[in-house]
Amino acid sequence: MGSIADAANKEVNGTASGKKPTVIFVLGGPGSGKGTQCAYIVEHFGYTHLSAGDLLRAEIKSGSENGTMIQNMIKEGKIVPSEVTIKLLQKAIQENGNDKFLIDGFPRNEENRAAFEKVTGIEPKFVLFFDCPEEEMERRLLGRNQGREDDNIETIRKRFKVFLESSLPVIQYYEAKGKVRKIHAAKPIEEVFQEVKAVFSPEAEKVEA
Repeated sequence: MGSIADAANKEVNGTASGKKPTVIFVLGGPGSGKGTQCAYIVEHFGYTHLSAGDLLRAEIKSGSENGTMIQNMIKEGKIVPSEVTIKLLQKAIQENGNDKFLIDGFPRNEENRAAFEKVTGIEPKFVLFFDCPEEEMERRLLGRNQGREDDNIETIRKRFKVFLESSLPVIQYYEAKGKVRKIHAAKPIEEVFQEVKAVFSPEAEKVEA
């Protein structure tokens, strides 16, 4: 039934095509290789990749009032409120012509997760979790030489700790709902993608059909 409430809801939560989008959360520790795998999923399965971090950085770069507020919060070591990140994700979903999205590096904690579902009314189809041993992630980060100042051993270990403490409750929440697809991410890129492909393959058949 197309009530006024439905129409209003569609305006807030729908995509450009008016359909409720399919959302997959992509989680994994720093160095788990999720960025590389997201690029492959985009190429093979037609998803749009949204990175919460990239959206925040782009907003700061835009020089908007919102961007200045985000920049100041980061400078002061404060956590950007969930609503701010969610609004940016929501805007990106609405403005994109696609209806299938990979949301990478979000939700970072249980509060993010609850706020995302409450604000958008969207529950993820599933959570793609790149499970990688800490030693392997450490080895990759130290070897990637991207010139990122946060790639020294102490900072890396701090980032692991934060990831484990904040993201694991999110993974456990969705695990209880049977929505977690765990990928063994310590293997070479191609082998990891074979595992990812198996998760997405029923969709691939639908697309081809």
